[in-house]
Amino acid sequence: MSERRYFLGVDGGGTKTEFVCIDGDRKVVARIVTGTTYHLQVGLENATSLLARGVAGICHEAGITPDDLGYAFFGLPAFGEDAVVDPQLEQACGRILHHGRYACGNDMICGWAGSLGCEDGINLVAGTGSIGYGERRGQAARVGGWGEVFSDEGSAYWIAIQGLNAFTRMSDGRLPPGPLHAGFRRALGLSNDLELCARIMGEHGMARDEIAGLAPIISEAAEAGDPVAVAILDRAGRELADMAKALRHALGFTRDEAPRLSWSGGVLTGERAVREALKRALALHGDYSLIEPLHDPGVGAALYARHLAVTKR
Repeated sequence: MSERRYFLGVDGGGTKTEFVCIDGDRKVVARIVTGTTYHLQVGLENATSLLARGVAGICHEAGITPDDLGYAFFGLPAFGEDAVVDPQLEQACGRILHHGRYACGNDMICGWAGSLGCEDGINLVAGTGSIGYGERRGQAARVGGWGEVFSDEGSAYWIAIQGLNAFTRMSDGRLPPGPLHAGFRRALGLSNDLELCARIMGEHGMARDEIAGLAPIISEAAEAGDPVAVAILDRAGRELADMAKALRHALGFTRDEAPRLSWSGGVLTGERAVREALKRALALHGDYSLIEPLHDPGVGAALYARHLAVTKR
């Protein structure tokens, strides 16, 4: 273990970014939260600025300097998907720390490291976006996470988009209106259903995280008995189970094995209907050992930094 006994983890999400510092005994000594570092939404310059402010803030709270960090791990949204932007983000993190004891990776690793304590198994992330990641015997694999335009199935953004689509169908008669329709009108203050277009896509329309923030409308409608909303949440669970099935295959788990599986992100941790739908769908794909998350992704990022410090000695 490095003589520097502090480890920094950065869990960058689509809505917020969490900075967690732990000591050599895995005790959290500082934690702060900033806005999203999703560069596709806020731009590379703003994402870098947020990272710099976050590192400065966590060091101030812990009473240390960046040089006291034995290792740091930056789990960043969309990292690993752009050969031009990735090196710029990595270099920016080095300038922020003023040393080379760090690594950058996709934020999916934070969820896995937290939920499973850096042990072999599969983790499903369903927050603003969605992605699956797992490790087994030194092999790693990811599934999903292709972005909100044509993927991120089972995420809050995806659920919100399905709900918005159902609203339009209820509005013009392709579906019978239910609590979902009334819920969107109430939440968005619509006096005319067509006002939805400007609210979502107009000059002052909603950003990705704001659209994802509409997902609770579908949850409330499902609780009120709206069959369309119930079906959306059920499908979200099944989509996430498909990710687990693909990861199971990619990592080489046999039919006779029961891989450890956990989850992270607001949808799976906070939406019971999606979690139960996931469990029902998983039962069709083979045995899994379901593990309640051991730690949140922020702590997971810090644990992964500590893990890297050990493995890179």
